[in-house]
Amino acid sequence: MIERNYKPNRCGKVFLAGAGPGDPELLTVRAMRVLASADFVLHDALVSAEILAMASPHAVLEDVGKRCGERAMRQEQIHARMIELARAGFSVVRLQGGDPMIFGRTGEEIAALVHANVAWEIVPGITASSAAAAAAGISLTNRRDAGQLTFLAGHRASDAAAVEIPAVPAGGATVAIYMPSGSYAEIAQNFLKRGWRRETPCVIVSEASTPHQRVVKSTIGSLGECERLPAPAILIVGETARLSFAVSPQNEIKTEVREIITSAP
Repeated sequence: MIERNYKPNRCGKVFLAGAGPGDPELLTVRAMRVLASADFVLHDALVSAEILAMASPHAVLEDVGKRCGERAMRQEQIHARMIELARAGFSVVRLQGGDPMIFGRTGEEIAALVHANVAWEIVPGITASSAAAAAAGISLTNRRDAGQLTFLAGHRASDAAAVEIPAVPAGGATVAIYMPSGSYAEIAQNFLKRGWRRETPCVIVSEASTPHQRVVKSTIGSLGECERLPAPAILIVGETARLSFAVSPQNEIKTEVREIITSAP
């Protein structure tokens, strides 16, 4: 059901937009503009109130996200809602945390919009692993020992052992695991089985770029001793993590930093 008390735009359109990692200052200028002119904002649960406040004062905000395993709306219903609103002539922002093209449902949403012949546009955002690396003060790649970068989605697997950790390439690599599932000890064992050294450094960043940001520095061998940090969290593994000094240049967030590195047999 469409609930509006004024005439919509003549041609509706859906903007598949990224809300970035959490800090409103990390929202792109394009994302700010489409939010400011939106009639409807269909947002995920992790999008902050500060970012939602940037929407037009006349916009209707609808939470269509999932948290703690409970989905407010099925994916097919989200598709139907976007199509319904766009066909009625409204400007619709489908707002997801981070970059909507990385481990989101954007591919399915694009397919639905194309099939319905509805106008759409992607507005990319800063992905969480970039914000996590910035919080830890590291680069995700470098020419000497991290010539490859792999993104993995831990929450897509039924357990940590099912996450397909890549073998270490000759030129080195960095692996960033979004929402690592299972226990950290299981994840560590998975890395070791693929030939990664126990001394390989890693960092866990929780709620990157927000006032609740936390950074834990460790190694693969000691990862199992780390406490589980609140979601959303990113685990970054690789030699680039060795230089972590945990700063937040974006807004000088005071970050809680812990270092857990023990001698492992």
